[in-house]
Amino acid sequence: MSEAPDPEVVELATKIFDLARRGETETLAAYVDAGVPANLTNERGDTLVMLAAYHGHADAVRALLERGAEADRVNDRGQTPLAGAVFKGEAEVIRALLDGGADPAAGAPSAIDTAKMFGKTDLLELFGAH
Repeated sequence: MSEAPDPEVVELATKIFDLARRGETETLAAYVDAGVPANLTNERGDTLVMLAAYHGHADAVRALLERGAEADRVNDRGQTPLAGAVFKGEAEVIRALLDGGADPAAGAPSAIDTAKMFGKTDLLELFGAH
């Protein structure tokens, strides 16, 4: 039987996930620099990169990728940060993820599949160029 998580650890993790959602890049980067895992995931498997990407925070995405976060880490539903950014129409985040090594074919549905579903042909061309 596993022990219940320490309430202080849960509170800190919640704070860090909120920093990613709000795009508080400097504070988020400071926590990662101090030892918080760059690939920290929540109960749904969403990473800090996923949360920052989905909420449109390209600078936070870049900072996390520079600190070793995985650009293509899928959540529990098989989704990638890039597919989420395509769904949300976050052009700057899409570029940051691609520059950080994200694979448009990763995940299910992939960013390519998502772009096709929503008729975003400009993104399909961008993915082909990457």
